[in-house]
Amino acid sequence: MSASRIDGRTSDQLRQVKFTRNWLNNAEGSVLVEFGNTRVLCVASFTPGVPRWLTGKGKGWVTSEYAMLPRATHSRSDRESVKGKLGGRTQEISRLVGRSLRAVVDMDVLGENTIVIDCDVLQADGGTRTASITGAYVALSDAITWAKKQGHVGANKNPLAQGVSAISVGIINGVPMLDLCYEEDVTADTDMNIVCTEDGNFVEVQGTAEGKPFDRALLNQLLDLGTKGCKELDSLQKAALSI
Repeated sequence: MSASRIDGRTSDQLRQVKFTRNWLNNAEGSVLVEFGNTRVLCVASFTPGVPRWLTGKGKGWVTSEYAMLPRATHSRSDRESVKGKLGGRTQEISRLVGRSLRAVVDMDVLGENTIVIDCDVLQADGGTRTASITGAYVALSDAITWAKKQGHVGANKNPLAQGVSAISVGIINGVPMLDLCYEEDVTADTDMNIVCTEDGNFVEVQGTAEGKPFDRALLNQLLDLGTKGCKELDSLQKAALSI
């Protein structure tokens, strides 16, 4: 795959990815994640105790909330808190991030503790949900490290079974491409988001033909491209967490 793109990347190349950990002073875990010009602040808050429906079961809980700042895009959008209700897209992405993180957390080892991940999009240029998942894992890992040091989780136990990351793929003019920016996303014939665990298994695949339907061969190419991208992101997450 060598097709040129609007930003000069090859079709199988990620945008520049950057993690800035401990971005907030007060949070148990926080990271500013950047996928090119997409920037998301992911904050993990650790709280002893669980929701009432889990009390006494010895299991923990991990959940997420996603939001986009009013001027994250080209024009200002109203805050959903002012509107009085969350939009369908916001709820869907919040649930996706939560599902993705829970897929790699052993709730028995976490114990009766709750971790909430807030993902706030500061600037959007495509792939905000995939950046949110990828950054949220780093923030979650830091929050669990904090909890172990504080004695909330056994020092010799690790609730994180493995890593998780996510990336977008799509078909543009018949060519499968990795990590779409906004201009590519809005013109793609097919748009897909892929969430993978560290061992290469899928947590979720969201794919839609916006224009021309795609066949099995193209689907396989997209899945291969997505797993390749997630593998690269896994290495970048590990590198960021080792600092």
